[in-house]
Amino acid sequence: MAKLTAFDLGRSSWRTHLLQALWNYERQQGIGWAFAIEPLLERLIPDASERRARLAEHTAYFNTQPTLASLAVGAVAALEERRAAGEPVDADAVARTKAVLGSALAAVGDRFFWFTLRPFAGLLGIALAAGGSRYGALALWLAYNAFHLPLRHAGVGIGYREGPAVLGGTLRARIESVMRNLSLAGCALAGVVVALLLAPGGNPRPAPWQAALLGGMMFGLLAALRSRPSPTQWALGLGALCLIVGWRL
Repeated sequence: MAKLTAFDLGRSSWRTHLLQALWNYERQQGIGWAFAIEPLLERLIPDASERRARLAEHTAYFNTQPTLASLAVGAVAALEERRAAGEPVDADAVARTKAVLGSALAAVGDRFFWFTLRPFAGLLGIALAAGGSRYGALALWLAYNAFHLPLRHAGVGIGYREGPAVLGGTLRARIESVMRNLSLAGCALAGVVVALLLAPGGNPRPAPWQAALLGGMMFGLLAALRSRPSPTQWALGLGALCLIVGWRL
């Protein structure tokens, strides 16, 4: 009976970086999921025609938070290994596991990455930039990827070891704990950033500048309450606007 190796899991984890490369409204991350799990099926299923049929099953609809998708890939890989060994695991069981894990991981991952870690990393970068440091962008990138990259790469192995109950153990509690601490640190950083922007070096800005800052913050809060445009679209749009204004000045 073929067993998955650390090398196989590593190949799969690298492929999860392209999970959303072929995102579409019909299957969302389905094609990227199949691309990520293909090396694992290659190890488990030597017959090419059977492997193609199994791979086609994995192109079905799938969607979750992209980083934590690694956990689902590993958990489903463990199921596929049992299926290849002749255990009573059918296609419906695999599809149900993908659906349940996709929803559960999205519920945790969206709160952690989009609503906690990304604002924290952004505030850290802004605080450094507002204080005159040239390393603000680097700090933002490091703060975000200090969590994103380890989870992305170790996630497949963790999911493989824990199986479909990957969120039922200590992992969820650890993520929730990190999320609480980052939220507190983010609130403190928000205060520091506002203070740095209002009175850099202890010298208060003019009233029009402070009013513009308040208007920008209110606009950001209102924009965050809407699902579209997404934060990424806002960031790209405002970045392009800043470049145009800077070029014209």
